[in-house]
Amino acid sequence: MPTIRDEYESAAGRARQETSSFERYLLDLAERELEARRSSRIERLLRESKLFMEKSLSTLDLKRLPPKAAQQVRSLLEGDFVNRYENVLIFGNPGSGKTHVACAIGQEMIRAGRRVMFASCGLMVQDLLAAKRDLKLRGFLKKIS
Repeated sequence: MPTIRDEYESAAGRARQETSSFERYLLDLAERELEARRSSRIERLLRESKLFMEKSLSTLDLKRLPPKAAQQVRSLLEGDFVNRYENVLIFGNPGSGKTHVACAIGQEMIRAGRRVMFASCGLMVQDLLAAKRDLKLRGFLKKIS
């Protein structure tokens, strides 16, 4: 438990100053460890997802989208489609924000504790063909499911 190891002395000093109980001191340390682990997991999942990090919800201008599309994006951000095991397909003209929307939704799903894999259609087909050629299709499908 690296966070507890790194912070137990400063937490103990603060607990003495505030005359906190031993239980409160331990709870504080455990909460810090939990938050550090959660943060590390989110960072790892964001890295593994291969999402474009600059295309986030904070940089997405929903006003540029048609009202119906903006409403659908808000609905997708709730994440119910993941619980129902539904795929999301995004269609539109070049430069209309499809990748930005997909990355923003993916990042929010990761922050909600979900695992996400981002791939363009072309790269996905290329990876599937390579896995088929190398007789590793079953393993690849298991990995991406």
